[in-house]
This record gives sequence, structure tokens and C-alpha cells, in this order.
Amino acid sequence: MAAQDIPGSGQQVKSPTQRRTAVPLDERRRMRHESRTSQTYKAFLKYLCDVGKIPNEQAAENAAISVLCVLEQRLVGEEDNDLEAQLPMKLRELMVRCDRHESGPPPKKFGRAEMLAMVAEDLDMEPDDTEPIIRAVFSAIQAQISTGESDDIAGELPPDLRDLWARPA
Repeated sequence: MAAQDIPGSGQQVKSPTQRRTAVPLDERRRMRHESRTSQTYKAFLKYLCDVGKIPNEQAAENAAISVLCVLEQRLVGEEDNDLEAQLPMKLRELMVRCDRHESGPPPKKFGRAEMLAMVAEDLDMEPDDTEPIIRAVFSAIQAQISTGESDDIAGELPPDLRDLWARPA
């Protein structure tokens, strides 16, 4: 099928076959992947805004970064890598961006009060106000990972943090 002129424009209209072949297959796949990644990430942030009553996407992203970073600091062994492997790409990037991972201490054992305090410090909030945010992020994370991985994470947490993990928003 030949391209046709658009009347009065001097431009040609390409057939669907010609349009598809204009962009290489690898590039189309990359664009689809980026689109899906972006949609998944936007849905994650929207969920945090809705469930965690977080005012906007930037605040939701900041909350996710903080909670993921603190959670990963608490996980020992390979569990943090197992968690990362199951998260969508944009969420993995959030974990990497955490300042604590660049220069912070290795994973350590801490409980609920310390987690609330670390997230509160990151988000410039009172510790008691962070619990709904942590629960919302935990809920959103659990929607992204397998039940087995969720159980593995719960098994590494002390009872007071396990309660936050096991009963998300």
C-alpha cells in the first residue's frame, strides 16, 4: 500500500504497516516497557495517596523512599535483595536512592519505635503520625510481591514490626 498525500498539506500519510516499521522493534518494546513501568509506578503512588491519605504524588514518593529504605535497613542477609528483585523497576530505584544506603550503617535490629522515629525524621513529622503512612506503603509493597516473599519478610521482623507488616492499611 502506497503512502497517500494529505489534501492541501503536501504531507504523506503512512499506512499502519509503514508506521510500525518506522520504529525498530527493540525501540517499540522499550517504549512499551517504559509505559507499563510508569503506569505501575503511578498506580503505586495513587494508592499511597488514597490509602495513606498522602496529599500528593511527591509526598507519596518521599514516604515510599523513607519506608522502603528503613525496611531494607532492618532486613538482614539476602532478604533485602529478594524483596528488591520482586519490586517493579521504579520501586527498586526508590530503594537505591535512599541516602542511608550510600553512607549508612549495615542492617541492624530495631523495633517499631525506631522505625516510626526514622520515618518521622525523614518526612519531618511526629513519629505517631507516620504509622498510617508506613501501613499504606507496606500494603502497596505487598501488592507487588509474592505471598512467600511477604511471609519471609514477616519472619525477619520482630513482633511489633511484624504487626505493622501483617496488618497493612
